[in-house]
Amino acid sequence: MDWGMKNRISKIIRPETGRAVMLAVDHGYFLGPTRDLEVLRKTISPLISYADSLMLTRGALRSSVDSQTTTPIVLRVSGGSSVIGESLANEGLITSMEDAIRLNAVAVAISIFVGTQYEKQNLLNMAELVNQGERVGVPVLAVTAVGKELGKRDQRFLSLSCRIAAELGARIVKTYYCDGFEKVASTCPVPCVIAGGPKLETELDAFEMTFNAIKKGAVGVDMGRNIWQNPKPVAMIKAIRAIVHENMKPQEALKLYESEKNLKKSAAKKK
Repeated sequence: MDWGMKNRISKIIRPETGRAVMLAVDHGYFLGPTRDLEVLRKTISPLISYADSLMLTRGALRSSVDSQTTTPIVLRVSGGSSVIGESLANEGLITSMEDAIRLNAVAVAISIFVGTQYEKQNLLNMAELVNQGERVGVPVLAVTAVGKELGKRDQRFLSLSCRIAAELGARIVKTYYCDGFEKVASTCPVPCVIAGGPKLETELDAFEMTFNAIKKGAVGVDMGRNIWQNPKPVAMIKAIRAIVHENMKPQEALKLYESEKNLKKSAAKKK
């Protein structure tokens, strides 16, 4: 692996812990202005300094993130379908590698929908993106997407998807947590981060998922809705960071979340 590739990956996965807290705000590319992501800058600004990297589209980056930010950017480069279309799996490449470099991205992200009628085009698009990335030292993050079929998130399917992504050259894989996740992580020869998925019922659910994923082999999270759809998103991302980088247990993370939440309330009352 060349120096540039190693350096970019080290901006996503922190060398001192070997872990990563990625903040995903790329949902608008297929969901539009989803809840609590209506005004991108308003959502991103209070959270960006707590993220090891930020995952979003080029339009969101140019319009809603200050160019002075020191938070590394993972650029979403696949898309072309929407939540109201025939299939979310019918994606293509929507951003060139040249533009990713122009935007100083440390990685590019592409979804693959294994097992769908669009599997071949997804995988060939990913392979071509890897070819482009390897030429210029930009890692590809593959997202093992399931579209609207959330029931497909089981160990056998995710192991298959993650292994294929790694075999085709992805340097990092984003996937879902599941029962038997240790098999998913152990059979994927590149680092795995877990998606938060749809917002969970409680904060503790998100903390337990994060803790268990790390314990079973994930290097971190690429979380979105479970952070920015939380009523106290800053408290939430701080607690997630503590689990990922400090090995904090779920109940301790919940106490930290409550403490941060109450600090905000106290500060508001003093004003």
